[in-house]
Amino acid sequence: MYVLALNASHNNNGNTAFLLNEVLKVCKEGGAQTELASVHEAVMDTKMPFCVACSSPCSKQCYKDTKLDELFEKVKKADAVIFGSPVYFGSMTAQLKAFFDKTRAVRGDKAWVGKYAAAVSVGGSKYGGQERTIDHIQSCCLVLGMTLVGNSSELGAGHFGVSAHAPAVEDEYAKTQAKVLGKRILESIG
Repeated sequence: MYVLALNASHNNNGNTAFLLNEVLKVCKEGGAQTELASVHEAVMDTKMPFCVACSSPCSKQCYKDTKLDELFEKVKKADAVIFGSPVYFGSMTAQLKAFFDKTRAVRGDKAWVGKYAAAVSVGGSKYGGQERTIDHIQSCCLVLGMTLVGNSSELGAGHFGVSAHAPAVEDEYAKTQAKVLGKRILESIG
């Protein structure tokens, strides 16, 4: 089992990375190989960070043999992917949106269809747009044909994903829900 977490923050050691690592801890304890990767670094390594639909079908010319190309391959190999983003203007970061925009070839190849996907988000306040950010991430995952995993538990159906308010290290409820999400991912890929 391989679980990949994608940090869409420019800060590799910030709140989003913390929350993703909380989920990954549970997955690792359950026997999964885990990895945390930077979306920001991968997108910024391309010739042009934003998709301009320069060819149809996508020729991958703007990201071939870059960190983004490598990251797309890691996603393809993963059993589950956890997308994490801080809230920027009520949505995901521009880097994560650019990441999804550049998946035109991936979508055409149906490379991620059926792959398990989950989302986490951190906002600057308790009601800072985290749930909307998760919704936007999940919408992109659905366009790619991925299968969504929420943080449901033995107690009920659960919710959409894990939301925290900064600083995430102090958000006890979010840390608990991150553990629940990790368990759900392991159950799903089991």
